[in-house]
Amino acid sequence: MKRLAYLLADFPVLSETFIGNEIRAMRQKGHEVLPLLMSLREGLAQPEDRLLAETADQLRDLPHGFEAMFRPPVAGLSRALKFVMVQKRLPRASLFYQSFRIARFFRERGIDHVHAHFAGGAAAHALVAARLAGITCSFVCHGHDVYAEPEDLPLKLASADLVVAVCGDLARDIAMIAPAARLVEVPCGIDPDRFRFRDQATPNGRLLFIGRLVAQKGIDDLITALALMPPDERPALDIVGDGPLRETLSRQAQAAGLGEVQFLGPKPAQWLVENGPRYLALVAPFKIAPDGARDTGPLVVKEAMAMGLPVISTAFMGVKETLDCETGFLVPPADPLGLHAALRLAMQQGPLSRTRMLQAARERVARHFSLSASADRLSAAFQGLQQ
Repeated sequence: MKRLAYLLADFPVLSETFIGNEIRAMRQKGHEVLPLLMSLREGLAQPEDRLLAETADQLRDLPHGFEAMFRPPVAGLSRALKFVMVQKRLPRASLFYQSFRIARFFRERGIDHVHAHFAGGAAAHALVAARLAGITCSFVCHGHDVYAEPEDLPLKLASADLVVAVCGDLARDIAMIAPAARLVEVPCGIDPDRFRFRDQATPNGRLLFIGRLVAQKGIDDLITALALMPPDERPALDIVGDGPLRETLSRQAQAAGLGEVQFLGPKPAQWLVENGPRYLALVAPFKIAPDGARDTGPLVVKEAMAMGLPVISTAFMGVKETLDCETGFLVPPADPLGLHAALRLAMQQGPLSRTRMLQAARERVARHFSLSASADRLSAAFQGLQQ
């Protein structure tokens, strides 16, 4: 099995559970995985990701200087310098020097392949360092890095040995940008066994939203949809997460007279495991943000499906590949009226119909979106690369 390095720009991030999950799953598949952190993030994090970060190597600790003991292959040096000179996002001298330090780390640790998440600075350094070290390189595109803030994206897509897309729509858009890119589609997976399928106890009558409070999550549409309901029929809403739109959304809820909306702040992943099953439904009305940002393969939908929590979401990007009319409620993006109708349908659903839907959702996510299956696909893609 190839020995892997994960080059991470900023880790651990509370909402980016997919990175730590993937590293642990790849280790379970038999890969030795060495995370290398360009920046260690302080503050809130998933406990298991904090532990992973504490045992990871950090760029700040790598040796400085161009020691003669490390001589990059001539062809690799040429490719590295070409990328450095053509890219426009990062200072050239810094990109080359830091990548040289990273490449020396790869050579000393016997790394066969380097992988990065997001098509940003970590991907650029991984590409240059891989050429200097004479190994293969890949990175994952998630959404914001493609649609909102692309950084030398066509060049990176064309330069990588492998590009990973987390859903079909994203893969097709990447292929349009760089037709020659070697592309594999690997959805972000979950461990279904972590989530207890809820019993048929009466739910608490509250809706649940989980995610960063940013425009592409569509929380404003959810508040508008709730405001269309008569107060005596309107379910309460708990919002888990934080972000730049918190105050704006709070004011919107107050202006609409929605006293039943509570902002609970950020929570660790274990909170959803323990508390998610008691809710009426998860509402995840994803859409395109004004700057083009979008969620492409959200884990929270899959996690809700695994625990038997009904999902009301939008037919958008990876969600429409995950959820269908037999396993949840789908409406068009940015459609508060459609969302309002779906909320009513979910609240009026009979027990038998609800049970069938939840069981189908659990079976679908376990069959098609398990973390183990995604790790198998990613491992096979890495193993098939030739230096």
